[in-house]
Amino acid sequence: MDTESSGGGGGTPRAARRKQWSAELLLAYQSLGVVYGDVATAPLYVFKSAFAGGDIEHSAGNEEIYGVLSLVFWTLTLIPLLKYVFVVLRADDHGEGGTFALYSLICQRVRAGLLPGGDVVAGRPREGETPVSRLSGVRAALERHRVLQRLLLLLALLGTCMVIGDGVLTPAVSVFSAVSGLEQSLNNEQHEYILLPVTCAILVGLFTLQHYGTHRVSFLFAPIVCLWLLCISIIGVYNIIHWNPHVYRALSPYYMYKFLQKTQTGGWMSLGGILLCITGSEAMYADLGHFSQSSIRIAFTSVVYPALILAYMGQAAYISRHHNFEDINNIGFYVSVPEKIRWPVLVIAILAAVVGSQALITGTFSIIKQCCSLNCFPRVKIVHTSSTVHGQIYIPEINWILMILCLAVTIGFRDTKHLTNAQGLAIITVMLVTTCLMSLVIVLCWNKNIVLSLGFLLFFGAIEVVYFSASLVKFHEGAWVPITLSFIFMMVMCVWHYGTIKKYEFDVENKVSISWLLNLGPSLGIVRVRGIGLIHTELMSGIPAIFSHFVTNLPAFHQVLVFLCIKSVHAPHIRPEERFWVGRVGPKQYRLYRVVVRYGYRDVPKDDIEFEKDLVGSIAEFIRCGDSEDQNGSLDSTADQSYERLSSISKGLPFQEGSEITGSDTSIPSPDSQTYLNAIAPKAKRVRFVLPKGEQIDSEVRSELQELTDAREAGMSFITGRTHMKAKSGSGLVKRIAINFIYEFLRRNSRGSVTAANIPHASSLEVGMVCQV
Repeated sequence: MDTESSGGGGGTPRAARRKQWSAELLLAYQSLGVVYGDVATAPLYVFKSAFAGGDIEHSAGNEEIYGVLSLVFWTLTLIPLLKYVFVVLRADDHGEGGTFALYSLICQRVRAGLLPGGDVVAGRPREGETPVSRLSGVRAALERHRVLQRLLLLLALLGTCMVIGDGVLTPAVSVFSAVSGLEQSLNNEQHEYILLPVTCAILVGLFTLQHYGTHRVSFLFAPIVCLWLLCISIIGVYNIIHWNPHVYRALSPYYMYKFLQKTQTGGWMSLGGILLCITGSEAMYADLGHFSQSSIRIAFTSVVYPALILAYMGQAAYISRHHNFEDINNIGFYVSVPEKIRWPVLVIAILAAVVGSQALITGTFSIIKQCCSLNCFPRVKIVHTSSTVHGQIYIPEINWILMILCLAVTIGFRDTKHLTNAQGLAIITVMLVTTCLMSLVIVLCWNKNIVLSLGFLLFFGAIEVVYFSASLVKFHEGAWVPITLSFIFMMVMCVWHYGTIKKYEFDVENKVSISWLLNLGPSLGIVRVRGIGLIHTELMSGIPAIFSHFVTNLPAFHQVLVFLCIKSVHAPHIRPEERFWVGRVGPKQYRLYRVVVRYGYRDVPKDDIEFEKDLVGSIAEFIRCGDSEDQNGSLDSTADQSYERLSSISKGLPFQEGSEITGSDTSIPSPDSQTYLNAIAPKAKRVRFVLPKGEQIDSEVRSELQELTDAREAGMSFITGRTHMKAKSGSGLVKRIAINFIYEFLRRNSRGSVTAANIPHASSLEVGMVCQV
């Protein structure tokens, strides 16, 4: 028996490991097309951007070209490889990455979130994490000072806005640089009139095809990027062998020192073009939710990194043996491509540029969705283009705004010099934000020594600050574009967030007490008609003011009332068994319930039919279990009001509905010996709740379930408040402009809560309210 056990035990783990490695390698292959399209196309414009500004010249001694190659090599090694691959990728928020993931990690361990209800997170310490027993100085300062909390949110929003700006600039830079290969085959008069129209046509086609979804063409992404990486690697090896086999010596930091010593200010200003070699590095972390850490590491270290180094070395080898360029702007990728294969390489480059642009556009959609979930951006229409991959979405309004802005900067600048200056500032700003947030994660979430956190911040921060200063100095040469775009998006996000907070504070201040409800009696002083009434509110406790408005103005209301609160929390996903929290408002005979539904910032809400079923099933399960049973914990409980206790419903009570259900008994046995609670409503579809096998329920629970069944059969109505915000008299000028004009403009032109929650318009009722804040 021992022999069999050891043999079986030896074979099974080996097969499991082989299967696991196969899955990781497949993910690594797929990540080439989704994650690395942007950084893979950087060789198209890095050397050209470094020399295009006229800050440095290509001399016969080759100090400049060797220095640029040395800087490119060490920048690629330190930032993408060392910082992102080996450090930042470890800071995943339950498998998700990006700027909001870092902010979410910090808010989960420190009460620094400014979003209503955002600190109520499903996230307990994950496996391998130890809870912090004492407050560190950093953590205590963040929890104590509101100013630091606002600065932390502004830092996260700044990184987000710069990523959106990068989504505008990257398609323009990538496609324009790829199409610029036509310059080598056409004379000056021809390419002047062909280059711009071809670039704009490709960009329009790229954005027009977005509504089909990336899943329809994603199977082509990885082969295109693989072919492109293979192409630039082979060309690089050819140029190294044919032109300068000793170019590898330029990888030494000594050449970087000689370059800066000779060029001084000009060399420092050229860093704005050199940093473009790391464009797209942030995508490794931002797209972590679609892949795994190991797959991204494998793809970069074994394929992308070696191919890029060979490509840059090949270009440097060719340029080091050619000094008779007619124009310094001709220094670039296409001059190093052998003339016989220039046209095929041009086609592959355009396809690779489109793939790289596609990845960033899709990433921008995901970021906007996260901002909407956290109430940091106006509600927009989100279309899910794939039924299997939740992250593949399309946002029409954002897509057309990106297209217009992308075409505007392309037509406005008409060259890669200004475009790359703008892109460089956006890239390095996002990386600086990531470095700052990551240093907080190291000390707050990983519980490491603050010296290690400061070391990370100072080492990588110093490198990025140097690049940032070189990009910022070119403000008048295109760098003003990402600053302007980020300022506009930041203003929108801050005003929307500020208005949302003020509205929530107004709701809290004007909510009605439970005692007011108890004084009305079980009938609430009005006629109760059949049906379920869902009252949408942002409050997790108390009675919203809108309900008192209904009671005093409407002659009748539904027999079952549910105060529905939908909350987005600082976590990417909420487990289904922790999504619904149900409680009772008032005594049982009032038939008033409170349901809190929680979503992570990357969760996809269900459609209205499935949502209604889950909602009713959760209430039925709460009724069946009774108020005393709370096996899954409680949420938002208070000591003085027993009616405010919420219970977690891991799984709703299943039920059947449809006109085909027959029978007149209140309980009948099914073929599998389960018991059904049946209620029949004339002229309506019938509903049956399925009870656990062999369970007996008392008459009071049966009566309450019967009434819920009757209400479900009669239908469900959604009542929401359409709030009109207005600043109080005496408010400052800035507040009046922010609330009365900017916020109200955004509110009128964004989707309402009914539309955003997938609520059918036929069964919804909106009532306007004016909030003086």
